[in-house]
Amino acid sequence: MERKTYYISLTEGSISQNRTASSWDYQIQATDEEITQLREIFDQNYSSDWQGFWRAHIPFLQYHFDRENDAYDNGLQQVFKMIYELGDEETKAHIREQGLMDDIVE
Repeated sequence: MERKTYYISLTEGSISQNRTASSWDYQIQATDEEITQLREIFDQNYSSDWQGFWRAHIPFLQYHFDRENDAYDNGLQQVFKMIYELGDEETKAHIREQGLMDDIVE
């Protein structure tokens, strides 16, 4: 399958082929199938984020003890793993320098 260049914004959860359409954090090369998979992870994280918002209104359970937060945290790890694997050298270097994937990236 043909790989295309995409620009990823983590804060917006956006994936674009247009470099100037909006701000972006990472540049990757991906197939249509890989982009679909990344979009699904973004969508799951968005849903988990809203669930966390509503649970935050019940203050008796701290974040690190709330098992529901694992879904969001794991989703974020999956996003970073995909971005690292599909990213250009600048993207990979940034992720390594920030220590975002220390347990996965050699």
